[in-house]
Amino acid sequence: MRFGWRAMSGPMLTVAVTLLALLLDRAVHVPSPAPLFVCIVALAGALAGFAAAMTSAALAVVGAALFFLNHRATSFYAGADLVGLLAVTAFGTAGITGLMRERLLATFAAERQSHALAARLSAALDQVDIGIVLLDTETRAEFINRAFRDYFALPDEMADSKPPFIALMYHGRDTGAFELPEDELGTFIAQRMEMVRVGDATPITIKLRNGEVLRFVCAALPDGGRMLSYTPVTDLVRHTDAPARADYYRSLRDPQNRKLIRYLRVAE
Repeated sequence: MRFGWRAMSGPMLTVAVTLLALLLDRAVHVPSPAPLFVCIVALAGALAGFAAAMTSAALAVVGAALFFLNHRATSFYAGADLVGLLAVTAFGTAGITGLMRERLLATFAAERQSHALAARLSAALDQVDIGIVLLDTETRAEFINRAFRDYFALPDEMADSKPPFIALMYHGRDTGAFELPEDELGTFIAQRMEMVRVGDATPITIKLRNGEVLRFVCAALPDGGRMLSYTPVTDLVRHTDAPARADYYRSLRDPQNRKLIRYLRVAE
């Protein structure tokens, strides 16, 4: 048992109540402090755990015995019965509250560990270039990583508000993110919604107006939710690219322009 104010509060309060009851009982008739002792034991168990509760219970039994020995209105046998009843009640209360506190602390520790792990996973997913969206059973976005927000110019306020998937699709339509004719957007959104609803894992290619090409996959999760992944495949030859100029298109997508320099040298 650690000696802090939490651990010492129960025993010290028990001793204080015992001394106060003994002093007052000499002048006036004082009722039995046994119910108060039980409350103190429960408080000690809640604040400091099993050891503090048991210490308070032991002190409560001793204090009750001293009180009934000096109490003029209680016979010896009646006092002994009351002390025995208090001992059972106090130690039972100490055991229950102490074990409950330990279980609650273990639960809180597990929850903190889970939250810390979730925070690390969230930070890790924000570092990858694959857009990740986690949907709950009602297709609301519980998590949207940084890559998806960047691909679709999604504001953080909207992403953090747990929007439904249909709202994400309409946001992409309203911002002109998709490289599709206006008359095909409605059908495209309806197809994506149906894929997410049934958990269709068939990969599809999504072309964006900014030149990015994403490979979209919907994965059904065991809890009924969905994980949507948007893998960038812009470095591959787009279906609309001319095969004869494939090296040139790849060189344009090279962030350091090494391929572009080689391509220009060959062209010369």
